[in-house]
Amino acid sequence: MHVRLLSLFLVIILCGFAGRGEETRFYHGNAVYREDIKSVRFHRQGFELSNPVLNLGEEARLVLKFDDLSGEAKRYSYTILHCDPDWNESFLSQSQYLEGFPDNPIDDYARSFNTTFSFVNYYLELPNERVGFKISGNYILLVYEGNDREKQVLSRRFHIAEPLVTIEGRVRRATTDAFRGENHEVDFTVIHDQLRIENPREEVRVVIMQNNRWDNAIRGLKPLFIQQNRLVYDYSRENVFSAGNEFRYFDTRNHTINGEGVTSTTFHRPYYHITLSPSEVRNGKRYFPYREMNGRYVIESQERVEDFDLECDYQFVHFSLPLEAPLLGGTINVFGELSGWNANKGNEMTWNFETGRYELTLLLKQGYYNYLYVYVPEGSAVADHVNLEGSYWETENDYQIFVYYKPAGARYDRLVGYTQLNSKNL
Repeated sequence: MHVRLLSLFLVIILCGFAGRGEETRFYHGNAVYREDIKSVRFHRQGFELSNPVLNLGEEARLVLKFDDLSGEAKRYSYTILHCDPDWNESFLSQSQYLEGFPDNPIDDYARSFNTTFSFVNYYLELPNERVGFKISGNYILLVYEGNDREKQVLSRRFHIAEPLVTIEGRVRRATTDAFRGENHEVDFTVIHDQLRIENPREEVRVVIMQNNRWDNAIRGLKPLFIQQNRLVYDYSRENVFSAGNEFRYFDTRNHTINGEGVTSTTFHRPYYHITLSPSEVRNGKRYFPYREMNGRYVIESQERVEDFDLECDYQFVHFSLPLEAPLLGGTINVFGELSGWNANKGNEMTWNFETGRYELTLLLKQGYYNYLYVYVPEGSAVADHVNLEGSYWETENDYQIFVYYKPAGARYDRLVGYTQLNSKNL
């Protein structure tokens, strides 16, 4: 059965059996389903380091870019799905939250040139003349091949907000002694003068993220104090993150010289190979401040290039982390936006008994990258960035706060507030 018809069938069933709906809802995350798909970027137009968040009706757009290294141009399409704060698909038909057509082609693409790797770059802006947004909330952009939604290529989360509340907050050194000063505490207040909230503890949900990571996001916080048009979230334990360490970095924008964090750049016909500078475990070491991009990366070149999307080349990047012995009970992964903020088989390192190192090779496009080494305990969905990198309250981090509102009887969660705080910019 076609996925669209199946979804409609499920909606009909769920409307008649509301109490049984949770078991059949679809969960959506940031994912790439094909090895040939690389360098997926999703951000506000004009600012590559921005988060994919728009205000409802705002005169701005989001931009999706990705490369297909299969060597041939394909016909890709996309659809957009509305989700709740936990990224389960909402019980709404697409006509209730989208203007225009639910399924559309991605018809803006071009082939690479002057590169060792041949690829096709795809480009999409949202909203556009074919589709727009009627309501606020969490959304999933789902890209698939041809006209078959089951042939999924990638999915990306984004947000449409209606700014009905103001969020005032700050990030500070954790105040509880048990955290030994190594953590960040995120305190904030939601001011809702424009929004009447009858039952804040049930109708309002907040999500706090650190550097755009979903794996360690804090959910389920209730307001500690409820005042006149103010909801205060001033906890000392429930709102604490491990501060971690500044992200590692490397620069592959120039193939003629070694960039920052690079030991060697070699050309083994027909491809480039980048060997990164020797790494070390930073837990327990002295903290050193420096400016970085909180885990993000940019596609750029310092060579004679006019179009970064089409002329920046791909190269094999070699990571290595020496350890006295392999860590048991989990995996070590290279982690950051370069991994889609996921820790999986695609970025899992392998222990080399001969060299005494964890090693990994990734195929990455020219640019400037941030990353961390994380430990992922077996069976855990959360990447531990402290075990190998350490945690220091002086670390500079971004924190994103989302406020959702769903009054009694409503069928979906509205995103009524969003802000980003920085641990250094108070």
